[in-house]
Amino acid sequence: MIGRGRSTWHVWLPCLKKIEMVRDMEFFAESLDKDESYKLISGCVVPRPIAWVSTLNQDGGTNLAPFSAFTFVCTYPPMLGFNIGPKLGRRKDTARNIVRTNEYVVNIADQTMVNDLHQSSFEYPEDVSETEMLGLKTVASTRVCVPRLDVAPISMECRLTSITDFSGTGAEFVVGKVLAFHVRDDLVNGVKIDSSRLRPLCRLAGPNYAGLGETITMLTSPL
Repeated sequence: MIGRGRSTWHVWLPCLKKIEMVRDMEFFAESLDKDESYKLISGCVVPRPIAWVSTLNQDGGTNLAPFSAFTFVCTYPPMLGFNIGPKLGRRKDTARNIVRTNEYVVNIADQTMVNDLHQSSFEYPEDVSETEMLGLKTVASTRVCVPRLDVAPISMECRLTSITDFSGTGAEFVVGKVLAFHVRDDLVNGVKIDSSRLRPLCRLAGPNYAGLGETITMLTSPL
């Protein structure tokens, strides 16, 4: 049994006022299969930033794929981490390329790039360059051999630090040290990024994406 249905209970208080108490669905993780677990957790943890990762394939072409299990894992030195799941029991092109070269670039897409980013998420043969297929211009990086996306408002050149298998299913958490940041001029004030100008693309569950929406600014010190 993986859960129980949502039900409504009617309770009468001493004042004779009737209220509704809603019982939530409950899922036991050990009873979920792989697809059910993915759908549940990817719908709960939202919105998620997207690492649009460029790598070099064996023929020297630039592969490109998005990954939304993505965050920074250290601020000094700056380090990024993202999860790459397997495909048909083997590593995806991105993972194989990173293992071979130890280098990659994490590009950040804005909302105008949703179609190209989504198209790059599909599986293509290993020798297909998604950047060429989508007509996306690349430019040479300064610290790594892998090109970055010219159109991306932010790109971070990375060198592999570690790959950890947490699940035993082939999913791997890739951590890399950022060697160089490339940030569009109008987004940065000193070293602060203006998120409202960046308009980053966020991932929801399924083939759904979103923007930042309303920004809520709080005080930076206690009252």
